[in-house]
Parts: sequence; structure tokens; C-alpha cells
Amino acid sequence: MATLYTHIDSNIRKTWFLFVIFLIVIIGLGWVFSYVFENQIILIVAVAFSFLMSFFSYWYSDKIVLAISKAKPLQKQDNLELYRIVENLCIAAGLPMPRIYVLNESAPNAFATGRNPEKAVIAITRGLLERLDRSELEGVIAHELSHIGNRDILLSTVIVVLVGSIVMLSDFLLRWTIWGGRGRRRSSHGGDGRVQVIMLLVGLIAAILSPLIAKSIQLAISRKREFLADASGALLTRYPEGLARALEKISKDQTMLRAANKATAHMYIASPLKGRQAKGLAKFFLTHPPVEERVKRLRSMNL
Repeated sequence: MATLYTHIDSNIRKTWFLFVIFLIVIIGLGWVFSYVFENQIILIVAVAFSFLMSFFSYWYSDKIVLAISKAKPLQKQDNLELYRIVENLCIAAGLPMPRIYVLNESAPNAFATGRNPEKAVIAITRGLLERLDRSELEGVIAHELSHIGNRDILLSTVIVVLVGSIVMLSDFLLRWTIWGGRGRRRSSHGGDGRVQVIMLLVGLIAAILSPLIAKSIQLAISRKREFLADASGALLTRYPEGLARALEKISKDQTMLRAANKATAHMYIASPLKGRQAKGLAKFFLTHPPVEERVKRLRSMNL
């Protein structure tokens, strides 16, 4: 039977699995293109790049996400009520006090990041503080603290850097293939030329599919954890209705969150990409489960 502890262990395993997949994809791309262009430097660069980005994603991904989001640290004296809400919920959850950051955005939303509970950060938009009442704000904070307690934060934060790295490298290799491959194909003859053309096609396919594989991993990991964080947050506050109302307010607000993008969207409590409702097969690429389903589950809880 699945428990909170098995979920935590699962997240740790998924994090290491993600690192392994990342290394395989980047080094594999490097090997293919080093063969096509007969240049071992490409493989060396790919190996160095994969290990360097893995290192940075583990130690600095939270700082990268906060910089992308333009979040600023909030001191205790700046909002004493918010600080006390977070402090009280941390005591109830048995978690260390996270740092609190604020995004100067009118769209209501929030996310958590960090390497572990001791290095955790909760980031909240100005719009969230302005639009939610105390019980709704407690629901959102409890949800984000649940992500911290469940060890979701490292996994979701690392995804931002690794997926972005794969997309960036794939785009670079595609451009290199288009422009550098022309001269190679013109100068190739006989059997060696055919082999190089085949490897070039393999490289093109790999460069195109790599971002799709990375995106699929991102989406598969993102959705399930939201339901668990909703349930854990409701158990923490003992008031599911607070989080349910908060989710409704956040989803109904159509203000664009300028600091969010496709790489960081999965980290927020609700999708920040407003006005982009998916239909049909496009629903597969949603970063969050439907808010209506999340609200329904919350209101069916008996505490």
C-alpha cells in the first residue's frame, strides 16, 4: 500500500532516474554527431555538458528558477501575518521554516522550490496575497509545504534545468546539422557517404525526439503530485474547502503571469499559462490536472 514515505522514496528514485536519462540522451546525441562530423570534440563537449548541467541542476536549480521568476525575498517585518501562517503550518507539519519570496505579479499563484526541506523556498505572487482570505491562503501554503515534505520540490526544480538543457542542445545540433551537414553530404562518396547520411538522419531524428521525450517525463511527473499535495495540504489545515476555494479563484483569474513560461509552468499550484485551454490530444500536454477534478476531490474529503 502506498504511503507518504513510499512517495518520498519514489521521488528520490525518480530524481536519480531523471539524471541518468539526461546523461544518456545528451551523451548519445554527442556520440551520433561526433560520428557524423568525424569530430571527437563534440562527444567530449556533450559529456562535459551533461555532467556540468547535472551538477548545476542539483545545487543551483532553485536559484535559477527564482531568478527566472524575478522573485524577491520577503522579510518577517514585511508581512507578519503571512510569516505567522507559514510558521504555524510548518510546526504542524514538522518542517523547518522555508524562506518566503514574493513575485511582483498581479496574477494569483504560488510555487515551492529547493534542494531539500532545509533549503526550501515558497514563492507567492502579490496577486495571491491580495485576492485570497486567510483560510484560502492557508490552503495554498499547506499545499506548497506538502510539496516540500513529499520531496517534490527537488524533482520539479531539476526538471526545469534538465529539460531546458535538452531542448537548447537539440536546437543547437539541429541548426548545426542543417548548415554543417550540407558540406559533409557534398563531400561524401561511396559507402562511407551512405553511412554518414544514415547517421545524419539518425542524429536529426534524435535531436527532434529528445525534447519530446524530456517533455513527456516532465508532464508525467507533474500531474500526479498535485493530487497528493492537495490531499496532504487539506489534512494539514483540516479544512479542504479553503484550498478548494483558492484553486477556483486562481483558475478563474485570467491575468497573465509574465514571469512564468513553459519550462516553469509545472511548478505552480495551478497552470499560470492563462488563455491557452487545450482540447483533444493537446490535453496530454497539460502540466496540471483539471482544477474542477481537484476541487471535487477536495470537497469529497471527510475530515
